[in-house]
Amino acid sequence: MAEETGGLMAGIKETVKTVVYALMIAGVFRTIFFQPFWIPSGSMKETLLIGDFLFVNKMAYGYSYASCPSIRIPQLGVDVGADDFCGAFKGADKRLFGSDPERGDVVVFRHPVTGRDFVKRLIGLPGDRVQMRSGNLYLNDVQVPVTDGGLFVEDYGPQGRFGYEPSCSNGVVGEGAVCEKERRIETLPNGVTYSTLNVGERALDNTGVFTVPEDEFFFMGDNRDNSTDSRVAQAARGVGFVPREDLVGRADRVVFSSGGRSMLAVWSWRMDRFFKALN
Repeated sequence: MAEETGGLMAGIKETVKTVVYALMIAGVFRTIFFQPFWIPSGSMKETLLIGDFLFVNKMAYGYSYASCPSIRIPQLGVDVGADDFCGAFKGADKRLFGSDPERGDVVVFRHPVTGRDFVKRLIGLPGDRVQMRSGNLYLNDVQVPVTDGGLFVEDYGPQGRFGYEPSCSNGVVGEGAVCEKERRIETLPNGVTYSTLNVGERALDNTGVFTVPEDEFFFMGDNRDNSTDSRVAQAARGVGFVPREDLVGRADRVVFSSGGRSMLAVWSWRMDRFFKALN
C-alpha cells in the first residue's frame, strides 16, 4: 500500500513538473518570439476583421517592458499586465535589439492610458506632421494619394463575442441586410498601399496638425470612422502619441479567423483568411 501511495505521489509530482516546465517554455516563447492576439473590434477593417487571430512578431522591433506577457482572465478576476511583470524596465532609454518600425506597419502596442494591447497602422514617424482634412490624410502638408476602391460590403448584425454592430454608409438597415462603406485606397510615401473605410462625415475627419515627438509614433485605424486612435488625446482616453517603449510587435499574418461569437463555431470560420498575409 505504501509503495502504491509513493508511486502515486511520484506520478503527481512529475505531472506538476511537466506542467510548470510547459508554462515556462510557453512564457519564454510568448515573451521573445510571438504573441497571440485576437481582434475584438472593427477599427482595422478590412485589413483585420473581428474574430481574426494573429501571431504578433515580437522580434521585429526588439524588446522593452512591453514585450513581457499579460495575463487577463476576467472570469477569474485575473488582470496581470506587462507593468506587473517588467515594470522595473519601463522608462528605459533603449530597446534591446531594437529596430525602427516602418510607416504603414500594422503594429500591436500597449495603450499608453489603459495598458491594454491595441492594434493600429503606423502613420506618423518622429518629426512628421499629420493632419486630417475632409477625411483625407495629409503627411508633412502633402495629401497622401488616394483612389476609389469601390464598396466594402458586409451583412449587418452583431459581430464577434461582444456583438458589435457595424456602421453603414447606406443608412440604417435591418439585421441581415447589406451594410455598405466606401472603400478608399491610400498609398503612403514609402509605397505601402492599403484600404481604408469611410462611412460619412465624422468629427475626426478634420483635425489640427499633429507633430510627432521624438521617439514616439502616430497610429490610425483603417476603419477611420470607427477608430479611437492617435487622433484622440490621451486626456480623453485616446491613444495619442505612442512611445517607442510601448511597441509590442508587428502583425504580419492572420493565422485563423472566425466570424462567430466563438472560435468553436466551425460554420463561421473564414477559410479564405487562414494564414493571410497583411499589408
